[in-house]
Amino acid sequence: MSNKAKPKAIKSDSKLALKPKLRFPEFRNADGWTTEVLGSVASISTKKVGDKTCIPMSITSGIGLVSQMDKFGRIIAGSSYKNYLLLKKNDFAYNKSATKEYPEGFIALYSGAELAAVPNSIFTCFRIKGDSPDPQYLNYLFLGNLHGQWLRKFIEVGARAHGSLSIDDNDLLALPVPLPKGKSSLREQQKITDCLSSVDKLITTQALQVDALKTYKKGLMQQLFPREGETQPRLRFPEFQNAGEWVSGDLGSKTTKVGSGITPDGGNKNYKQSGRPFVRSQNVGWCELILDDVAFIDEETHSSFSSTEIQSFDVLLNITGASIGRSAVADGRIAGGNVNQHVCIIRVKADELNHFYLNQYLISPQGQKQIDSFQAGGNRQGLNFAQIKSFTIPLPPKVSEQQLIANCLTSLDHLIAAKNRNLDATKTHKKGLMQQLFPSPDEVVA
Repeated sequence: MSNKAKPKAIKSDSKLALKPKLRFPEFRNADGWTTEVLGSVASISTKKVGDKTCIPMSITSGIGLVSQMDKFGRIIAGSSYKNYLLLKKNDFAYNKSATKEYPEGFIALYSGAELAAVPNSIFTCFRIKGDSPDPQYLNYLFLGNLHGQWLRKFIEVGARAHGSLSIDDNDLLALPVPLPKGKSSLREQQKITDCLSSVDKLITTQALQVDALKTYKKGLMQQLFPREGETQPRLRFPEFQNAGEWVSGDLGSKTTKVGSGITPDGGNKNYKQSGRPFVRSQNVGWCELILDDVAFIDEETHSSFSSTEIQSFDVLLNITGASIGRSAVADGRIAGGNVNQHVCIIRVKADELNHFYLNQYLISPQGQKQIDSFQAGGNRQGLNFAQIKSFTIPLPPKVSEQQLIANCLTSLDHLIAAKNRNLDATKTHKKGLMQQLFPSPDEVVA
């Protein structure tokens, strides 16, 4: 714990003029809002599992509590299981481990009907004493990281105990919780919860649609490319059903360039706010370019990397690290730029191999299987240029059939991208709603 002076908790009878930006019509003439310290509405739960049979849980930041079996494929509790903290429905579990999204730890609501348990070493559990606040309402406040804005005042930078943040339970219980005042308080809490829950359901539906399209595309790829040992795909467009058998060729014979670049001396220090795009592995996604954080280099640096200059329609393949195998086609946004050593430029002979077709094949189950085959022990450490040139590419008799296959799969990519944009927009809408339906956290924890 830090020795610096601690801020005072807001008392439960605080008369702060808290006011959310958005309030439902039926509550606009109701009493205002106030704060209650968490310790006045909730109590720490220290009961341990002992001989009880419970579901051992773990936590995923931003998602919540998940069973150890689901997360790890096995139960990792071991002999410490009997000392796990017991969780009942509507109990909260505070994981005192810092994550990027929740640097002060994550608080999750347990909504299961069966008894569950979490490790006592890095969790503090608590439960609401009475009818208010509504558990789901309080959970949304935690998802908005209200607790983080409060607890960061007590955390000394880098202070940890046994791998977890050093947080005193009394500091957690001093957290001010914003609540509507008066007899309609619980109804207003539940109205807010119902509103946000409906948005969550829409997010879930949209996410399922994206997943379904991705699964459909993967299955379609397995039909549109021949399987191992076969000379024709299971599914062929009508105009090519009598076009003859496919042949296989090595990628190297169909290309004019296979090579990657280097990182400028000095690394990040050489990156500019504008100039020539400098494409790194994080900029190459699954059939898409991700350019939100693309780096730039100046003309002088670019001139020393002339052999790695990107041309439109180059196929860019990640060849090292965790993102190995991701592939995308270069377009006008990055043409004239350069790649680093983790990204390989594959420039095809357009009259023999369609660039979009190659890109789709590389990310297909068949293409990924070839990439995996070069990784000793499945550790996916890296690909060299000789291995890339040796890739076996199945080719229909006519390039026009390649183009049609590529068009079909690319149209699915566009649909998936559109669905993803809708999903992102709904998430942004929810974030905005939360900012308006609750008083400002800065006012609450001031």
